[in-house]
Amino acid sequence: MEKEVLIRLLEQLRKRLIIITVSVFLTTIACFTFIEEIRHLLMLPGVELEMRMIYLTPSEALLADLRLSFIAAALVTLPIILYQVVALIMAVTQRKRRTAFLLTLAMYILFILGLGFAYFVALPFALNFFLSFSAEDLVAEFSIARYISFVTTFLFSFGLVFQLPLVFWFLGSIGILNKEFLRRNRKYALLIILIFAAILTPPDVFSQILMAIPLMILYEIGTVLVHFAQKKRAREAAAG
Repeated sequence: MEKEVLIRLLEQLRKRLIIITVSVFLTTIACFTFIEEIRHLLMLPGVELEMRMIYLTPSEALLADLRLSFIAAALVTLPIILYQVVALIMAVTQRKRRTAFLLTLAMYILFILGLGFAYFVALPFALNFFLSFSAEDLVAEFSIARYISFVTTFLFSFGLVFQLPLVFWFLGSIGILNKEFLRRNRKYALLIILIFAAILTPPDVFSQILMAIPLMILYEIGTVLVHFAQKKRAREAAAG
């Protein structure tokens, strides 16, 4: 019986990996046809700063475009990727498919909120800060590959950390976290958040602060969600 369950799960895993791979591959091709518009969108937060892009090796521009196409495809197909991953987890834990859809929707909304905050608020501030060090004898010229690496890491890091309230809610719903623990350990949470921000963001204090502030806000939101998760578990325990 266990062997049959394992075979069924492996079959589901294979099917979902095929769906993800085909979706990302086809979308990458589509994104490559609009690569100039995508690159312009990525440079827009610093357009008033008159940034100048260069490439240092013959193949750098092409490889940067290919990489950016893949990253854009991953973002466009993120709902599909998230749903396939969550649905597989739900199948393993024998949860309802509707739960997978709602969880995917919540994850995607939080990711987009994080991406939006980074793109419209944090990134322009960060670029302006770094470019303030230019001078008459020190002109800013960015390698396109390194600029894409910096900006995409910056944006996706914010999208990732904005999942914090959802992680708290999940841990609270299964009884691992409680609001008393989170409130009692705020000072340790601040230290962990600063370390986490230092790991995820580019290696500068300014970017780390820009991530740490919303993370503390998300920590407090997560505490509220854990409170509601606790109340729900208490009601279910009383009803059962």
